[in-house]
Amino acid sequence: MQRRTLLKSLLASTTLAAMPALAAPQTPFPKSFLAVNGHRMAYVDHGEGRPVVFLHGNPTSSYLWRNIIPHLPAGHRAIAPDLIGMGDSAKPDIDYTYADQAAHLHGLLDALDLTDVVLVIHDWGGALGFDWAMQNPDRVSAIAFMETVAPPAMPFESYEAMGEFAGGLFKAWRTPGVGEEMILQGNMFVDEILGKQAVLTPLSPEVLAQYNSYYPDAASRKPQLVWPREVPIGGEPAATTQLTRDIAAFMTSSDLPKLLFHVTPGALIPPPAVEWMQANVPNLETIHLGPGAHFIQEDYPDEIGTGIAAWLGRV
Repeated sequence: MQRRTLLKSLLASTTLAAMPALAAPQTPFPKSFLAVNGHRMAYVDHGEGRPVVFLHGNPTSSYLWRNIIPHLPAGHRAIAPDLIGMGDSAKPDIDYTYADQAAHLHGLLDALDLTDVVLVIHDWGGALGFDWAMQNPDRVSAIAFMETVAPPAMPFESYEAMGEFAGGLFKAWRTPGVGEEMILQGNMFVDEILGKQAVLTPLSPEVLAQYNSYYPDAASRKPQLVWPREVPIGGEPAATTQLTRDIAAFMTSSDLPKLLFHVTPGALIPPPAVEWMQANVPNLETIHLGPGAHFIQEDYPDEIGTGIAAWLGRV
């Protein structure tokens, strides 16, 4: 009973203005597969030309980009991987730490032997993307990002620094037993966070069913539980704490063309963070989409898609 009460209290958040529901979901892109570290990695590979790599985070998959990829202009190749343990990629018995995710995703990108890459990144896909860009400076030519792991918010100094709601939620997720019940048993990340809380309009039953189809049981949701436990808070974990510091240094020193999509109030990139980036990140363009929270691809796919297409013409 105490855990159910905690869950209800943590989910109490500001209601954003609803937008019209989007059309029924489509899965127009077939998946390709490659073995990486002995495990099958799934990815969309659509079109020909300059590679544009779309990286998702928690708890989504390449399905997140389904309404954005069609906006790419001719002469571009869309590549959208499913992270290991997510989407149609294999679900091996591994720890699913950031290091595990990076080994598989970076291994896939290396196997595809991509050059002149444009990264389009979100959530933990942003950390993975920035990390790969830092390791492969001669292979990345531009980065578009939105609601992702980025300065100045991360690394978080403490739960309290995250705010009462977010701090309480992450503390619960990282508490042994509580996090397992909320995420593995309760399917909170897909049904509540993605499905209702972090979008302007709750996802349709059809879209929600598609996201849930990749995670049919508690065991398959393990990556969803590990990801919030990898968020750098109070210096832990040490590896992702250092990574976020490295990302901040990279963003504020790299001259690569960058495009930020942001919303108000946002989640990981609120308005004060946008102002900080505009003052400190070189070669940055910004596009404000309107009201929103975290999964902005579900609310603004056409605006994001056309914004990327126009930007590609300039970079």
